[in-house]
Amino acid sequence: MRKIVGYFDGTNPLLLTALVCNGHDTLPVSNGRDNHGQHVRLINNQNRFELLLGHVHKIFAPENHQPSDATYQDVFHVCGTYSIPLLLEVPAAMQPEARSLLGDPPEIVRLVDPADMLAAATAILAD
Repeated sequence: MRKIVGYFDGTNPLLLTALVCNGHDTLPVSNGRDNHGQHVRLINNQNRFELLLGHVHKIFAPENHQPSDATYQDVFHVCGTYSIPLLLEVPAAMQPEARSLLGDPPEIVRLVDPADMLAAATAILAD
């Protein structure tokens, strides 16, 4: 059975194409503001993903965010509750700042340099 990878808007289309060509399915996930697929807060055991992909700016809601906007805390909670690894594409040089911005993310969240995203995703999906 093909594993399903959820991705936030802006995820590299070549990465998504490589995942599909390697036997995985991809579906869009919304942060509540961009309406790019299923809202991340609606993920549950019946519609869960094996992996989520995205960028920090897609889960970091502004201070004056709308109640429907997902925050990084919401996304981390969903990932932790349903054991869904989250790969956030962040250049290596920016990872310390991103980690600090996200309040030292839980272990299920990995900050990955863009050049390493396919390898990191493939390794997780191989399990």
